Amino acid sequence: MTYFLNFRSAGVGGAVIDPYLLEGDGTTDPPSLSVVPWAQAPAIFAGRNILFATHGFNVNYASGAKALGRLGDYLALPSPNLFIGMLWPGDAWLPVVDYPFEGDVAIDCGQRLAQFCNTWAAGAQSVSFASHSLGARFVLQAIMSITGRIDTACIAAGAINCDCFTAEYAAALGRVATVSLLASHSDDVLKIAFTIGDPFADLLHDDHTPFRPALGYSGPAVPASAQILAPWQIADSLDYGHGNYLPSDGDDKWKKVADFMRLTFLRMPSPWPGAV
Repeated sequence: MTYFLNFRSAGVGGAVIDPYLLEGDGTTDPPSLSVVPWAQAPAIFAGRNILFATHGFNVNYASGAKALGRLGDYLALPSPNLFIGMLWPGDAWLPVVDYPFEGDVAIDCGQRLAQFCNTWAAGAQSVSFASHSLGARFVLQAIMSITGRIDTACIAAGAINCDCFTAEYAAALGRVATVSLLASHSDDVLKIAFTIGDPFADLLHDDHTPFRPALGYSGPAVPASAQILAPWQIADSLDYGHGNYLPSDGDDKWKKVADFMRLTFLRMPSPWPGAV
């Protein structure tokens, strides 16, 4: 059984809603999930080290539940640790073209996540995050407002500007103990699509520098902070594309990423991907 935090009002696209807990098997078709009564939530979180993990842009409800359900099963975190997958509407009926607007959705979800944690997870020992793609903005926004201890953040293929830790989310960096990153020069989505789409997003926001490459392409612009752990650049020879970070039926490359996330969360040495 896996826990999920659902921010979705529809299976595809739809408005953001205040999140609620689901439990069950996300890997079935359709996902076999049921609502957790609110009265049970504090006991679920109490005394736990929580790892909130989320997918990125252009992932519908069923696909997100399947990928995160498989990730949770593979991580198999020992007690008192707790994995929670987060399902959010960073997609639309007209995919891809909505990218410039999904940053607002990620910010909205992050603010609602912070409120949820402050209300229902106040008894947790610690809170950590793992994200893929545009999920980086989701979790960084949450980190800005969650009270209590933020332990680790693992940001894989971050679809966010490479200067985010010195610009719009500089304050978030100061609130988390360690940040681990994964970036790949073989990620054509971040190399090409992000470069095209982000300037349009910049028209909607003036809080970050335009025309910067993505964090998940070549890492942070100024890796000077002690919180940001090296190494983060995946060797070019391993050919990690945007779809290789979360569970899929294509290949097992995602398992290396999952191992990295697990070690990061457990504060154990995580040398992969190694220097290039």
